[in-house]
Amino acid sequence: MTRTQPPPESVTMPWQPGDEVLYRFRRLDGSLGSVTPARVLRDDGAQLVCWIPDGTRVRATRLADGRHQRDAPLSERFRIPRIPVLSSWHGHSNLRLVDEHEWSSVWWFFNPDGSFRHWYVNLELPMGRGEGYVDRVDGVLDVVVEPDLTWCWKDEDEAAEAVDAGLFTVAQMGRLRAEGERMIALAEQGAFPFDGSWCDFTPEAGWPAPLLPAEIADGLPVV
Repeated sequence: MTRTQPPPESVTMPWQPGDEVLYRFRRLDGSLGSVTPARVLRDDGAQLVCWIPDGTRVRATRLADGRHQRDAPLSERFRIPRIPVLSSWHGHSNLRLVDEHEWSSVWWFFNPDGSFRHWYVNLELPMGRGEGYVDRVDGVLDVVVEPDLTWCWKDEDEAAEAVDAGLFTVAQMGRLRAEGERMIALAEQGAFPFDGSWCDFTPEAGWPAPLLPAEIADGLPVV
């Protein structure tokens, strides 16, 4: 049975502001996908707010032939093995709100000048947290919410293909979509987290980028 709730040994002690944690995406077979280091802004042991500045080093994945997943035809994207690579979070700094018990996280994207860009509802299966990390499974399907609270689904074609490829069951994808619909309803109401909270966030002066541990980064090809 797929585990979608934190295991009994899951660490629930809150992290402190300024701590560094790893936001890890696993697959339902247990294998490790991408790993992104983040700096803690707030945590109560279940709900974490963290910050990922532009340029942060990350463990990403590519298809085994070296291509980015989106460069492959849709019919191949979830059927070709992937390899880990060393890359960077680039383009837009990112604040994330993730709750241990919810099937989504909400990401605030910021422009290079620091202004708020939009929200991104990343639909995910919760897999608990441990010593220095939080584990999720990326559910492929997402929702983008603009500052004026208009919204759109993202990657619906990929979600259907991921089910066809056996990465998720129909029931799991149905629950992910239901979570997306719940978040859309909050956006339409202008309710938290779409009420302006964190949209004016400015990182503390002098904060260095969070670091990807050497044991994860060493030996990975750089892309």
